[in-house]
Amino acid sequence: MGYRPQTRSSRSDRGQKKSRRKKAKGKAPKHQVRGKYAPAEKQVITVREVVHKTFRRLSRLGNQKFALSPFSEYFDNWLVNLKEVMSAFESSQAINVDDEFMKERSRILTNVTHELAARRSEEATLREAAKSLADNNHLLAEIDAEYAKATRELAFMRNSEIQLLTRKLHDLEEELDSIGQMKTSIFRPFLKKAKAQREAETTRKLDSTKSELESVVLSLSVEQEELRDEYEKRKQAVIEKMRSLEKEVEKLETDDSLEIRRAACETLVKAVKALLQRKTLTLK
Repeated sequence: MGYRPQTRSSRSDRGQKKSRRKKAKGKAPKHQVRGKYAPAEKQVITVREVVHKTFRRLSRLGNQKFALSPFSEYFDNWLVNLKEVMSAFESSQAINVDDEFMKERSRILTNVTHELAARRSEEATLREAAKSLADNNHLLAEIDAEYAKATRELAFMRNSEIQLLTRKLHDLEEELDSIGQMKTSIFRPFLKKAKAQREAETTRKLDSTKSELESVVLSLSVEQEELRDEYEKRKQAVIEKMRSLEKEVEKLETDDSLEIRRAACETLVKAVKALLQRKTLTLK
């Protein structure tokens, strides 16, 4: 293996390296912005970003639609998200809120909280109405069943009486016909008298039975009419109540809180804009 002598850097080389290092140190970084207005420009950009982000989040919350009823189940989470948006805005170092803004913000949040609480209570009432509607629907079915049963029982009872009286009437008619065929003799006047008495008694019974049969048939008709009238009154009362309940229950399918929530978010946007105007901050 051969020996290679080490080479040393000349003084001129060392001088050139030192000169390059001094020049490198003297250069400012390209990304560094010079001038006394740099901090102010950075502040304006931060305010704009914070405000625009806040507006986007408020718009999203204001137009958020809840998927299914009961809609009140979403209220608590929505309020938490709304308060988080405002807290993030207020805690930003770029934003300097004042007392007027804080009072307005508190008023808006309090109002929307109370309005949603009222909507929650109304929705609970509507759910009770829905339950009442189901109960009345069941009641209507019971009324129909009771009427059908009462009609059958009345018809059975009265038909039994009618059949009994009809057989009795038929027997009396046959008896009267048999009496009419009886022969009498002038030599036996008591037979003629007995025949007449028997014929008169049978006729009386026949007329009485006819009258009773007519009375039973009329009574059946009257009772059936009364039964139907009572049934119609009960049924109509339940139907009218159900119609009223149906109109209320329809509200359960509509999220009435949407307008309340949208109005709250729009009012918060106005409060932010008013704050910026007071602070003379211009968004670009």
